[in-house]
Amino acid sequence: MWKIAIIDDERQVLKGMKQAIPWDELGAEWVGEAVNGEDGLEVIRCTQPDIVITDLYMPVMSGLDMMEQLRKEGFEGKIIILSGYSDFEHARQALRFHVTDYVSKPISLPTLKSILSNVVRELEEEEEKRIRQWELESKMRLYEPFVEKEWVRSAAVGTLDNAYKDSTRLPSSYRYWQERKHVTVGIKLIRDERARCLSVSDWNLFRFAVSNIACEVTRKLFPDMEYTELHSTRALLIIHPGLGQPEQLEDKLEELGIRLIDSIGGYLKLVTRIGIGGVKDTWTKLSESTEEAFRAMDQRALRVTTEHEVYMYRENSSSEQGNVALFQVKFSYKLATAMKASQEAEAHQLVLDYITEMKKQEGLSQGYVQMLGSELWGIITYSLYESGLVLDDLFTNDQIAKEISSLIVPEQLARWLMDKITKICSSRQWKGSSKHRQVVEFMTSYIHEHYAKELTLAELSDKVFISRNHLSIIFKNITGETFNNYLTRVRIEKARELLMERNMLVYEVAERVGYKNIPYFSTLFKKITGMNPTELIKN
Repeated sequence: MWKIAIIDDERQVLKGMKQAIPWDELGAEWVGEAVNGEDGLEVIRCTQPDIVITDLYMPVMSGLDMMEQLRKEGFEGKIIILSGYSDFEHARQALRFHVTDYVSKPISLPTLKSILSNVVRELEEEEEKRIRQWELESKMRLYEPFVEKEWVRSAAVGTLDNAYKDSTRLPSSYRYWQERKHVTVGIKLIRDERARCLSVSDWNLFRFAVSNIACEVTRKLFPDMEYTELHSTRALLIIHPGLGQPEQLEDKLEELGIRLIDSIGGYLKLVTRIGIGGVKDTWTKLSESTEEAFRAMDQRALRVTTEHEVYMYRENSSSEQGNVALFQVKFSYKLATAMKASQEAEAHQLVLDYITEMKKQEGLSQGYVQMLGSELWGIITYSLYESGLVLDDLFTNDQIAKEISSLIVPEQLARWLMDKITKICSSRQWKGSSKHRQVVEFMTSYIHEHYAKELTLAELSDKVFISRNHLSIIFKNITGETFNNYLTRVRIEKARELLMERNMLVYEVAERVGYKNIPYFSTLFKKITGMNPTELIKN
């Protein structure tokens, strides 16, 4: 209901206005009245009406003085002047106080109704605008963490637009980057037999677990760091070391690489490979360190220990291919992104540009071309796999291996890749569903970020503008399990990690991951892990 207050020194006018206004029709209610400006101020302060109808000439305080004071106090309601004087000077002064209408007495009922109807319409439009603004700001707050994460990834990969490389455009959370040095540590998950047997949802859970372990291990050595996933089997740690000797930093980075391999292998039984890039003086050169980290890993030029696959980048390290980089992070990230969005033309252009640049290099042997074909096919396969698309129905492993072995020169590699991209993007299994896969990617990311809160499918359906029932079907078709099952498994996986740290009691862990009912938590935990929480701690 819109609230209306009436200020007039003639009680007959007050009575007549209260009777004449079509309250129900306007969706309005009377909230107060006064016979002078001073009392009117108090009424308006107490009731905060949406509309004030006031006279100008009144005892104690005039309508103009009352309006001036209201505006000084920040009152934003609509003001309608109803005066027995048609004084141009007063009308001019009233405009300074953003008066909605100025009407002379006496006023007819049709005119009164028309004026109030117009004012109510304005109020409704302003309310709708405020709601839209609030919804937009809410969505911005909701997506802000995802936007910042994407910014970090773009800075590390090298896809950040030049306009955003200005230090003044740094997100507030990362302003400290300006005063630090930077180094990246690449993580590659090796798809061995065990990893290849995992379902899509299991693989996503493992990636989530890897991020938790990597962050926890890294923060013990380097408190200032970020973690970002690149695609499928590759992730990146961005480290901002404090002051110290280069030798000490190198030793700590080597120790970090060893700890990462041991921790991920010990907890998840996953095989990993680590690459350490060069230290950079400015954050705008982060992408160079990223390329170096994965180049060191792929070329395997300088292995720091015989027991662990940790590779350190050296500017003058030699490799079989000379200056040829076996892997370009920026290109692979863009290619994976284009494929997941089913952007065939974009993927074709990326391949053509990459092959054109590659042909400028010397020492491109047949073996190198085939190795690159295998690597790029792996990028496409795994990036689509994590979105729920398995290419086994389109291409057999034997077929792909045979075709790659026939590649001799870069031009053949380009044609082969573009042919495969076209077949994938035009396949019935993939066509038309890329938007749904993007929605599910957002949902799984949101679950991993907010698993400890009360999450419902209805809440997420409001965020992605898809009905709850339809969203449920989409989620299950792509991940292979229901929303609730996926959420439960994420929570239990996080609980398992917390329990294995032995720093919290069972009820504390349950509350940390979103369960207030401890017996229910224990039942779910045993159902998923095969043992109850206390058994896990003992073992």
